[in-house]
Amino acid sequence: MKQTPNARPIQRYVALDIHKEYVAVGGMNGAQEWVLQPRRVEMSRFRAWAQDNLREGDAVVIEATTNVWDIYDIVSPLVSRTVVAHAAKVRQIAEARVKTDKKDIERLLCLLIADVVPEVWVPPAEVRELRGMISYRHRLVKTSTMIRNRLQSLIHRHNLILPKNCLTDKAWWDGQKVSALEKMQIRQELAMLEEMEKHKAEVDAELARQSLGERWGKQAMRLLQLPGFGVVLTMTVLSAIGDVTRFEHAKRLVGYAGLGAGVHDSGTEHHQKPITKEGRKELRWAMVEAAWRAIRISPYWKEQYEKYLKRMRKPNQAIVVIARKLLVTIWYVLSGHKPYRYSSEEELAYKMLIWSWSMGEEARQGMTRQQFAKYGLLRLGLGRDLTRIVRDGYPRRLAPTEEVLALRPELRPPE
Repeated sequence: MKQTPNARPIQRYVALDIHKEYVAVGGMNGAQEWVLQPRRVEMSRFRAWAQDNLREGDAVVIEATTNVWDIYDIVSPLVSRTVVAHAAKVRQIAEARVKTDKKDIERLLCLLIADVVPEVWVPPAEVRELRGMISYRHRLVKTSTMIRNRLQSLIHRHNLILPKNCLTDKAWWDGQKVSALEKMQIRQELAMLEEMEKHKAEVDAELARQSLGERWGKQAMRLLQLPGFGVVLTMTVLSAIGDVTRFEHAKRLVGYAGLGAGVHDSGTEHHQKPITKEGRKELRWAMVEAAWRAIRISPYWKEQYEKYLKRMRKPNQAIVVIARKLLVTIWYVLSGHKPYRYSSEEELAYKMLIWSWSMGEEARQGMTRQQFAKYGLLRLGLGRDLTRIVRDGYPRRLAPTEEVLALRPELRPPE
């Protein structure tokens, strides 16, 4: 059993099985004898129960579930060791026909005593909050999509011809001959869609603010230099990865995203399977989305995609390879603190300008667009002498380095 330095030896092993309205608890000693008989503790009483019954010298295992982190934050300061178990892997290890709270606790305790619990990483509070925001944004987008699909269904039902970009045009809908009940539905759908878009814009503004903050700013700037990455995809990837140093090498990160190929290796048979799709699905989605964007705007990634497409003949399989390679690039960029080698300073400056155009003055922290673009370059250690770029035949100005350093002296290199 792993212990922190100077911690008391483990005396009791305690398992917590979290349910919606209660927590099933139970404890054993090292000889697998019950020292805390299995019982149910109402969720409203759990904090008081934990303070009265848990102590230093206890090792606690909690199976990962929706509200696991609230329980973890209560338990962790009270005991010597707290482990959060991967729920799916626990089921694979301890699959059984008989499933009761007592049996679940007993299985968790056996794994904990043997020190073979399949652990999950415990993200700090700021990572949990960012993950919650990304998840909330996903729900907003999903709701908006459902509303748009219902409006499209009405259009198909009545064989209407929808002008371009008129799906949310109230005046166009008012001119259509539909029933009174359908008009009420349309009015409510458009109102809900407008609200969803307002909420999403507010979340996007907060993500932009977070991307410039102390916690995520440096990492966000490094990812934003990659082709295909905007603020939302960048923050989605960072929320999923958290601390990149917990991945010893790029393969671990690829496996965490579920983008690694499965393998069948038995006897004389050896062949690869499709990707595992294990791990964080939002990271996998973000990488595939970024890959599609990258092959449209980057000559390098387009060439890579065409090479694999020629070999595989299936676009979806080829784009997964690009997503995997992009994720490997991310590992090197974040862990090595290195700039992306396939982008020039001029390309990065233009990308920073595009980013600044989508942000308000508050999100830019009072900087002008030209100052913000230079600020982004300086955070990457680039573009000190760059004051002008030409894009699509039009010159674009950047703020001088000293002008930005006067506003953000923390970027000034130590003397």
